[in-house]
Amino acid sequence: MSIGAIVSAFTKFPQFQFRLYHHHQGTFLYNFAALLHSPSSSLYVSNNIVTTTSSSSSSSSSSVVNPKRSISTQPKPPESASNNLQDALVSFNRMLKSTSIPSIYSINKLLGSIVKMGHYNTVLSLIKLLHLQGVPVNACTINIEINCYCHLNQVDFGFSLLGHLFKRGYEPDVVTFNTLIKGLFAQDKYSEARNLFIKLLGEKQIKPTVVTYGTVMNGLCKSGNTKIAIELLRSMETLNFEAHTMVYCYSMIIDSLCKDRMISEAKNLLLEMSKKGISPNVITYTSLIHGLCNFGEWKEVTELLREMVDQNVSPNVHTFSIVVDALCKEGKVREAKDVLDVMIQRGEVPDVVTYSALMDGYCLQGQMEEAQKIFDSLVNRGLQPDIISYNNLINGYCKKKRIDEAMYFFKEVSRKGLNHDIITYNTMVHGLFENGKCGAARELFSEMLAGGQSPNLCTYRILIDGLCKNRQVAEALSMFQAMKNSEICYDIDCFNILIDGTSKAGSLEIARELFNEVFSKGLKPDVYTYNVMIGGLCGKGLMDEAKELLTKMEEKGCFLDHFTYNLIVQGYLKRSETDEARVLLEKMLAMGFSAHASTISMLVDKILLYSI
Repeated sequence: MSIGAIVSAFTKFPQFQFRLYHHHQGTFLYNFAALLHSPSSSLYVSNNIVTTTSSSSSSSSSSVVNPKRSISTQPKPPESASNNLQDALVSFNRMLKSTSIPSIYSINKLLGSIVKMGHYNTVLSLIKLLHLQGVPVNACTINIEINCYCHLNQVDFGFSLLGHLFKRGYEPDVVTFNTLIKGLFAQDKYSEARNLFIKLLGEKQIKPTVVTYGTVMNGLCKSGNTKIAIELLRSMETLNFEAHTMVYCYSMIIDSLCKDRMISEAKNLLLEMSKKGISPNVITYTSLIHGLCNFGEWKEVTELLREMVDQNVSPNVHTFSIVVDALCKEGKVREAKDVLDVMIQRGEVPDVVTYSALMDGYCLQGQMEEAQKIFDSLVNRGLQPDIISYNNLINGYCKKKRIDEAMYFFKEVSRKGLNHDIITYNTMVHGLFENGKCGAARELFSEMLAGGQSPNLCTYRILIDGLCKNRQVAEALSMFQAMKNSEICYDIDCFNILIDGTSKAGSLEIARELFNEVFSKGLKPDVYTYNVMIGGLCGKGLMDEAKELLTKMEEKGCFLDHFTYNLIVQGYLKRSETDEARVLLEKMLAMGFSAHASTISMLVDKILLYSI
């Protein structure tokens, strides 16, 4: 089954006949037959108002949690958030100024709405005001206060409020403990969270709910302990929770398995759900679709989309965005555009994530005019480009060496009230180096530091590489030392860049020191590490030392590649040691490697020289 069948799985509109797509595995017809446009997921247009209906309540769920946004699924506050907050504060003040004692239940409801807006410090200030005004609070108010501290990564303050509960004659309930467990996981206090959960189970005074188990599973999955989360799921199954409440836990683990690249296990868990009468929802399917897309398993993606239809579960904007993003990353931008068109025809409104994914696809293909069109159209569609939209565009222009246009959009980020993130800076600094603007790159790095943005490992790699390529090796070494003095853990790639840079600059002794440091730091050199060192030795005519390193390389279990052989052969040819060159050349060919054009050219020159 082809990638084209995926689009068939998104609509049953017979009028959609899309182009042929030629792929190395065959020719795929883009016939978007109406698979998902079924009675259970209908699109109605009445009086110019578009609405959708679905017979499955499970299709109303929202996003899939994603650690890194290939495409971001993080919720964004509504544009009217500031107005909503202002309205809430006006209502709060009105309650306090009332001649009668305000209802704590109404106050709690109002505080809860402000928490949902993400204004945690504001809520804490309002609760302090309640205490000052002598308004009696209850357990729910204190739970809200604990929740705010946990969201602010101050879980210890949350625990300190337990005393306030007891002082007022209240007992902590399951909501209190769920909140504290979530707060501990959020601060990477895994053992404390686990111990609190175990204590909760052991004392049996409070019965954990599905939310409790889900909170613990979520924390375990995010900390890389998916297997333990599965064990917890197994123990949870013995407690006879209702099937429809279990979908949340199953979905979470399926998502985690996919992120751990354990796709087979994730698929088995989905089958298990069906056998146990637990209906997957849109989050479950979208998580697995995301995992399959990452592996390019388009046939299985299509089958899963068909299964969604059979189960009356409609794909949402996140499902579509994931498929669009995955197709773009594989260079299938035209197909991604087709999916977007179908998405719109189905009544799903693409968001900035969807359009940014498509824009990135055009950027990766170097089609900057098309990418620019999408970017320009966002505002007309009522959407505001986010920092990822800008990062995609800046990266595209940098790769096309249109550095002035990249810098224009880099500056526009601030003009639009957005903040540059580390990806913005890394992209722009790399682009400046690649365009030979070494001074501007260093100036931008200084500007980044002055603005409070901390560099990461990728930043230092870009700086060291850019400085080496611009023959500023001394500055590159200083930058490497600055990185070592920081808390950033350097890797073998940093050493590879520097060994190569110092060798090419003629500083072979420094290259040797760096190569030896690789071992003293406990890092494992890869084939590139050996190659750059061997290349440096061959360049100086130190063939005996290069051959010793070749032997050491094989002893360490690092397999030689075609670069290794060609470097050594060329080294011998430069010294007119043709016998040694011939032996290695024969070995190279026997290993299935080919001689590079430069090696063949040197061989021809030697043959011509000897024939004269």
